Amino acid sequence: MRVFPWGFWLLCVASAPARGDSGSKARSCAEVRQLYGAKGFSLSGVPQAEISGEHLRICPQGYTCCTSEMEENFANKSRSEFEAMMKEAGRSVQATLTAQHRSFDSYFQDLLNKSEKALYDAFPSMYGELYTQNVKVFKDLYSELRRYYRSSNINLEEALNEFWTRLLERLFKLLNPQYHITDEYLDCMVKHAEQHKPFGEVPRDLKMKATRAFIAARSYAQGFLVGSDVVRKVSQVSLSHECTRAIMKLMYCPHCRGMSSVKPCNNYCLNVVKGCLANQADLSTEWKYLMDSLIGVADRIDGPYNVDTVIGTIHMRIAEAISNLQENKDSITSKVFQGCGNPKISTKGSSSEDKKRRGKVTLEAKSSAQVLEMLVLDAKGNLTALKTYWITLPSNLCSKKVMSSSASDDKCWNGMTKGSYLPEVMGDGLANQINNPEVEVDITKPDMTIRQQIMQLKIMTNRLGNANNGNDVDFQDTSDDMSGSGSGDSCPDDVCGKRLSKSPSTRQPETHAIPKQSGHGVNGASSRSLPSASLLLLLSVAVTAAMHLWR
Repeated sequence: MRVFPWGFWLLCVASAPARGDSGSKARSCAEVRQLYGAKGFSLSGVPQAEISGEHLRICPQGYTCCTSEMEENFANKSRSEFEAMMKEAGRSVQATLTAQHRSFDSYFQDLLNKSEKALYDAFPSMYGELYTQNVKVFKDLYSELRRYYRSSNINLEEALNEFWTRLLERLFKLLNPQYHITDEYLDCMVKHAEQHKPFGEVPRDLKMKATRAFIAARSYAQGFLVGSDVVRKVSQVSLSHECTRAIMKLMYCPHCRGMSSVKPCNNYCLNVVKGCLANQADLSTEWKYLMDSLIGVADRIDGPYNVDTVIGTIHMRIAEAISNLQENKDSITSKVFQGCGNPKISTKGSSSEDKKRRGKVTLEAKSSAQVLEMLVLDAKGNLTALKTYWITLPSNLCSKKVMSSSASDDKCWNGMTKGSYLPEVMGDGLANQINNPEVEVDITKPDMTIRQQIMQLKIMTNRLGNANNGNDVDFQDTSDDMSGSGSGDSCPDDVCGKRLSKSPSTRQPETHAIPKQSGHGVNGASSRSLPSASLLLLLSVAVTAAMHLWR
């Protein structure tokens, strides 16, 4: 009769799961039920009180308020929420860059429009038919300038040369109506134009200054758009399966464990997010170069290239050139006749009174230099603040979105229980995640979408560098020109070429043992060892009982 009580007790010990908390009464799942319902899920099948957690595949397998279905739903929810956090952070950067582009673009377009309007307003009374019969030449010039600024694939120097050539041909004929001037004669005249300089030094001076100003302006405006587009595309990159598990464990496993009020440890959060955003962090170097290049060109625009004065006074420089031609008409005509011969006298005859300059009209350019100065100052402040965006993103997400606990807190969620988090924080970038304890990252397989965007940053930075030196740049779309040579930039030679897995001391297992009751440590044994432990306990008690009965 003594065997039955001992056997019954042994069965009870073997079948009773261990508790991660003190006390024998199962805790209520009211908080989890409320959260689960608030996330839009049905409460059907959601436990009222804690149940055994052997079924869990991501969260620790202690007592839990989550079923397998709840764990899966929470995992999907954590993925969508984290991706939404990424997009929201990206939208903030996009908004900043887009606003800077819009402000500068509006200023520049307005500058060009005012110059064109001033020309149309003043030239009719200044030059009469010299202007009215050549309106299209002036309109075409401003049209070409706008096309260039909007990144059309045209040569600005050639466009300016073409303008002066066409203008000279038209004006020379109008200033010499008594002659029959053929196209062949005009070709000869144009060949000698560089020698005779009918417009004085204006064409050469304007070409030099305008090309530098326009190159800088369009590169500057394009730089903001490229930066914004890179952020948009990178923000759309999906999370990996390993990252989804890690984010779930970070954000929702404490709720499943009945620790809804416990915040994630800050260093734990950093390791998770740095592992998930390893590829994004590799953008940082080229991103910083882009921001620095934009700042450099901004200084040029408001400094040596003097965009406000150069672009705002184009009409005045044209007027200066026309006046120079009029004032030196006789000597220039004489030189042309010497080089190209005397043209035939025209039989039509014409009065040239209306073709001469009618009167002196003062052309003024309203300076907007103060506006440009404020635009550049504001842009430089924003660009400086954005330099560290990619490497500070993990800490910003952890502190502002995940709402992690302070770094010194020893009562935070460490991925297993409430306690301190001991592993060190990983560095930034893909190569530094080789020993990340929270996210399994294959550093030999960089994300190709992000590598493509790194290439776009390099291309744009190179364009800005050329613009900073006054050199023209090509703005053809290269978004699909992806060179594979840049895909391994962040993977050192000594660690690439093989799949890197973590040692047991640094890699979290797929499933976890029940946390120690004290809350000051994490049991690293896998849940697969539980049957062996129970068996040892059962055998130990059985031997003791047998010895007791034998005695």
